[in-house]
Amino acid sequence: MNFPAFRSTRQNPDKTLSNAIKNIFGFRPGNIFLYKLAFLHRSAGQEAANGTRINNERLEFLGDAILDAVIADYLFKKFPVEDEGFLTEMRSKIVSRVQLNKLSQKLGLEHLVQLDPAANGVFRSYKGDAFEAFIGAVYLDKGYMFSRRLIIDRILHQYYDVEELVKQELNYKSRIIEWAQKEKKNIQFVVVDEVGSGYKKQYVVELVVDNVVVDRGRDYSIKGAEQIASEKAWLKINPENS
Repeated sequence: MNFPAFRSTRQNPDKTLSNAIKNIFGFRPGNIFLYKLAFLHRSAGQEAANGTRINNERLEFLGDAILDAVIADYLFKKFPVEDEGFLTEMRSKIVSRVQLNKLSQKLGLEHLVQLDPAANGVFRSYKGDAFEAFIGAVYLDKGYMFSRRLIIDRILHQYYDVEELVKQELNYKSRIIEWAQKEKKNIQFVVVDEVGSGYKKQYVVELVVDNVVVDRGRDYSIKGAEQIASEKAWLKINPENS
């Protein structure tokens, strides 16, 4: 299968990507295909003969899970007396879409992402998504312990001030999750509709609490829609804060 060429035309695209990863993260990829896939956004993706979409979304799903597990383990050990609400809040602060977008930009990953120029400005979270997909690629290529060391030593310790994050306000989704835990509520985010197609497709997500739809959000990404729904719901639950 063929992938879009990376920016450099003076050397092999695979070597260009391998050098970039070495410069940013301090290691060379084993299976370069995984990393090429991690930086292939769906707007520039391809379709295989069997109809399977070739892009970074599956790796993003995997990387999100690995990142959550590593951060949860790190926080559990760093804050041994804090309750689950605090730990959930802190994890959300570290892996929020806003934080991952900023992190990806600091690392320079946006320059590695294969994104259709026509989609520029539509996908606001593609930088953070690419970072998660990259973590998924690292996990498949190097294993869990290597991924854990990379996340903690090369990312968390160098680009985050955890003590400062403790003082920061959390996002609305985190607030809703913490409220639900405290009130013993069952909470779900359900994708109920997809509006438009191609680059303009938006997701409609409903926030359901104890089987009752509280509010809904609409955005170009599912996580963005979840945040919008959470904000609306939070202002209903706490009208004095609106």
